[in-house]
Amino acid sequence: MNIGIVGLGLMGGSLALSLQKLPFVTSVVGSDHNLEHQTIALERGLVHAIVPFETLKKRCDVIFFAVPVDGVIRLLHECVDLAGSDTTLIDLGSTKALIVQAVPEILRKNFVAAHPMTGTEQFGPNAAIEGLYTDKVLVMCDLEHSGEIQRATALKLFRAINMQVHTMGADQHDRHAAFISHMPHIISYALANTVLAQEEKENILTLAAGGFRSMSRLAQSSPNMWEDIFRQNRQNVLEAIELFERELATIKEALLAKDYASLHNEMKNANKLQEIFS
Repeated sequence: MNIGIVGLGLMGGSLALSLQKLPFVTSVVGSDHNLEHQTIALERGLVHAIVPFETLKKRCDVIFFAVPVDGVIRLLHECVDLAGSDTTLIDLGSTKALIVQAVPEILRKNFVAAHPMTGTEQFGPNAAIEGLYTDKVLVMCDLEHSGEIQRATALKLFRAINMQVHTMGADQHDRHAAFISHMPHIISYALANTVLAQEEKENILTLAAGGFRSMSRLAQSSPNMWEDIFRQNRQNVLEAIELFERELATIKEALLAKDYASLHNEMKNANKLQEIFS
């Protein structure tokens, strides 16, 4: 099996490292518009070769799109010549509904919508690490609209790199992702900006402990990538923010009223989240 990966940053580069180890994968080639990324990817051995996208399309049995979600839509429209073939096209975008809606109908059976629930705040090919996908959750959306060969191929690859596969509708995924993934990034950006507006750099470095570092870590994430995600999933993210604001207002009102019993109950209720994870 010959694999092509478009976008050689954290997600694409890490995936390439995992796929190269599979015995049934013959080659992993990459394509990236950033010349520096191309050089680093080759130096680090993330892919066997860098080729133009048109060459990659002709050479590969499976093509992964590890680029910002707007880029996925553009590239899918450049793949209409693959319609009717057995080629499997898999996107790794953090939003799914608009991507699924944008797939050219003639190409729909070739396409598999997937979201690996993994990553770090780092980005670019230097951020690629082995094992990023191991034991992580993978959501595959609207799988019934993908071709039989494409479904089987995608499942074989993701299971071979030890991902935990779940399926759901694209709209359902996007709403869940707004609460679990997208809103935490919004909060982290807001927290970082709040502190930057109030504190001297020296104070931040001196006083910032584990809690602040943990909550602000996501604020290091790529603004280019996350602007795309927030735009694609705008309505769901707005709903998540509004519901979070209600919870924040409840805590603020308890503090204003010196109602520490209510504050305690709010925190105790929040503790229940850990029971789900344990």
